[in-house]
Amino acid sequence: MKTRNSVADLPPERFLRMPHAEKGMTVGLFGGSFNPPHEAHLLMAETALARLRLDRLWWMVTPGNPLKQRAGATLAERIERSRALARHPCIEVTGFEASHNVRYSADTIALARARNPGVFFVWVMGADNLVQFHRWQRWREIAETVPISVLDRPGASMAAMNSVMAQTYERFRVDESDAAALARMPAPAWTFVHGPRSSQSSTRLRGEG
Repeated sequence: MKTRNSVADLPPERFLRMPHAEKGMTVGLFGGSFNPPHEAHLLMAETALARLRLDRLWWMVTPGNPLKQRAGATLAERIERSRALARHPCIEVTGFEASHNVRYSADTIALARARNPGVFFVWVMGADNLVQFHRWQRWREIAETVPISVLDRPGASMAAMNSVMAQTYERFRVDESDAAALARMPAPAWTFVHGPRSSQSSTRLRGEG
């Protein structure tokens, strides 16, 4: 019987390597458990690419979310399902966090920046995650290290704008009309991006809500 995080659960080695990025590129970091990945994830990724004018978006399938129970598909399965869904030529599905034993987003960002000097990174997240962002490990460090793009999600707009993070960094909010310049702005800087929305959620698809 295999155990979670055994070798059998891991994807092919190429998906455990950090994607390549050239100096001067703008890259969105879009992380999640993607258990399972769905159309709302893809919609957010494509919206971020277009509205932020990113060169690439790294679809980062995490080994596990510290704020969620670990259950369901293996990392390899979640990566394969993400690849089947996210076929945009500028989206790179990766599980590199697993090979570096990275658990927290702050460490992921630090690692990506250290390995890619001269690349402009922006954190991409849904409005529903902004509501609990202040519970993330070293959340202020994240906000003050990379710009953040918050994508609208059904039923989350008001709560997101009243969140601890939004209130704490209100004076650093960038108008949505300037979203295309966000990735090259010094942190802290964040914007709220409206656009097409989907009500799909991984919780609902797993039959838990």
